[in-house]
Amino acid sequence: MNNPLRPAAGTGPVLEVTPASARWRDLAFTVARFEPGDAWTVHSDDREVAFVPQHGRIVVTVDGQSHDLSRTGPFEQRPNVLYVPPGREVRIAASADAEIAWGSAPAEGRYPVRLFRPDETRREVRGAGPAVREVHHVLADALPAERLIVFEVYVPGGAWSGWPPHCHDGRQGSAYLEETYYYRIRPESGFAMHRNYTREGDMDEILAVRDQDLMVVRGGFHPVAVAPGANTYFLNFLAGDLRDEGRARPPVDDPDHAWIKDAWDEAAMTLPIEFEPRSE
Repeated sequence: MNNPLRPAAGTGPVLEVTPASARWRDLAFTVARFEPGDAWTVHSDDREVAFVPQHGRIVVTVDGQSHDLSRTGPFEQRPNVLYVPPGREVRIAASADAEIAWGSAPAEGRYPVRLFRPDETRREVRGAGPAVREVHHVLADALPAERLIVFEVYVPGGAWSGWPPHCHDGRQGSAYLEETYYYRIRPESGFAMHRNYTREGDMDEILAVRDQDLMVVRGGFHPVAVAPGANTYFLNFLAGDLRDEGRARPPVDDPDHAWIKDAWDEAAMTLPIEFEPRSE
């Protein structure tokens, strides 16, 4: 599977990542699109699933209970997020053009069906200066799940995210977590640069991502740089070794760059530069 992935045309599942296609163990991710009147059935089987709407009028029904997951768009509204345990049949119906994403991971069924509303979601502004961004913990500790971790991240044009670079691939003492990035960019002509690299040098790729691209992070550190004017959102799904309350464990920063947390602005160069006069 090559990065980045682009959505297929039409309706139904337009982006799909499975453990087999990603060549990893746990995480699956899907984006599906609907026209008015379309409906789609998803079976959770032996996996927990989290449904995150992107836009449109969407109703999701499970165990005979219907849940409104309608959303104007990720730049306009915060979402209702539906958590579904294993062994359920889920019906997704749209009454207007719509898009919804969901991710899944192996689970035992310790938590019930639950709708998480925006007022339950923790928001934080991380970083500072050119590395400022806003992170929404839409299904992260202390919101309960067995393995799934879900964030929505907003990065202003010209800023960086994931800085200092961090990893969660079992190296550098980190926990093992698989991750996908689903990008939305405004204006749609904008782009960002996504890097995946390791300190050992066995991976180093820098890829341009556009609106609706999907990145599969198989390991390494993975910072994102956003082009000026290209306000960027991405939906992160993660799953791996961390479970239940342990999902709060942070990743590990690249020690070459971790110092920036104590000096966000001190390292900035002031323009115009005042050079020392040359001695004759």
